[in-house]
Amino acid sequence: MSFVNPLEGGPTIVAVAVGEAEGARCAAAALASAAAEVDRPSLFVDVGGKAPRPALLASGAAQKLEERLGAHLPDLGAAARGQVCHLAVSAQPDGLEAASAAIAVARGSTAVLHVPPDLLQATLDGETGPRPSGVLLRADLAVDRPLVGLAVRDLIVRGVAVAVLKRRLGWMVERRALFGAMPADGSGGLPPRLLRRLGVLSTDMEVRAQALEAAS
Repeated sequence: MSFVNPLEGGPTIVAVAVGEAEGARCAAAALASAAAEVDRPSLFVDVGGKAPRPALLASGAAQKLEERLGAHLPDLGAAARGQVCHLAVSAQPDGLEAASAAIAVARGSTAVLHVPPDLLQATLDGETGPRPSGVLLRADLAVDRPLVGLAVRDLIVRGVAVAVLKRRLGWMVERRALFGAMPADGSGGLPPRLLRRLGVLSTDMEVRAQALEAAS
């Protein structure tokens, strides 16, 4: 199998928890939701997660991506949720291969993968799955600052964009994110500077983010 270079399509971002930090999965969903646009849905892949259920509300673009994934990869069980298409794969090498195939089908869309910490190295190496363009670390710096520092330095050396989410998102924001309904300019969502660092803000989204920052 040949794997996708994320720079040829949309960004591919990996989200992972550092230490005992909570909320990495929802942060990944929030990132995918923030990167989605009306005519270009995002892809959220939960590695080792449970199969998603379709939402009552989903954009036409997300539904079309669900149909494409179903036609090419019927065993993955993708589900359109808001402006995002969700799917889950196993936390095994074949799961990362399936994630890579899904990203190929969704070429041009931002892809966000939530991975268990023990799979981060394999994901970065890109030998059994998609090679990421960026990494979002969900970390509690009061506990894991030295470990975060080591991880950030390693990612910078690799030429991978990296951002650190220091606090877990609020409960309501997490729920909206899992339903694919947490836009980049949504209150309480991911900071615009974090989205910029990971390269998921379009021109229109950048304008909205600047207006949000000016108002805060």
